[in-house]
Amino acid sequence: MDLLRSKHEAGSGGFLDDQFLIAMPGMKDDRFARSVIYVCAHSEEGAMGLIINQTQQMLFPDLLVQLGIMNEQEVIRLPRQTRDFVVRNGGPVDRSRGFVLHSGDYRVESSLTVSSDICLTATVDILRAISAGRGPRQALMALGYSGWGAGQLETEIAENGWLTCPATPDLLFDADIEHKYDRILASIGIDLSRLSSAAGHA
Repeated sequence: MDLLRSKHEAGSGGFLDDQFLIAMPGMKDDRFARSVIYVCAHSEEGAMGLIINQTQQMLFPDLLVQLGIMNEQEVIRLPRQTRDFVVRNGGPVDRSRGFVLHSGDYRVESSLTVSSDICLTATVDILRAISAGRGPRQALMALGYSGWGAGQLETEIAENGWLTCPATPDLLFDADIEHKYDRILASIGIDLSRLSSAAGHA
């Protein structure tokens, strides 16, 4: 993905890197209704992020078997925490491709630094590391991503499609996916029942 590659080479943060995008009630695209997206890269060329509060039917052990990292006998022996690792729906683009957002205690050469303590890795090595208990302290896995062309995200924000706020590792990585949308809004003092369709930035 060119946007990630250029960010990796530039090594500089973008406008909305390490921010949450929170879908407003008037979101026109049903795929993003009540979604929270973590922005991994944002520049004049466009933006890329992962939806963090939509899940896939597939579980992590299924993915390991599908990719040939482990066989069905081996995944049975995985620790419960790894077996229960939820695979999220990161967005409508490139849905067969996997991305892992994780704490900065694990890095490989291909890892993209999003913030001082959050990285993105899209290679199979991190899945092997997680399955072997050598992975990052905190992680979330997604298939697919959400992408915007040059100026597109800025336009959607200006048209009140999204609210933005700084991300925190606690809200990013905690396991309560079902209530994440409401909890992130609450963390910036917003009560959805009082939120009009005309809102700005938090």
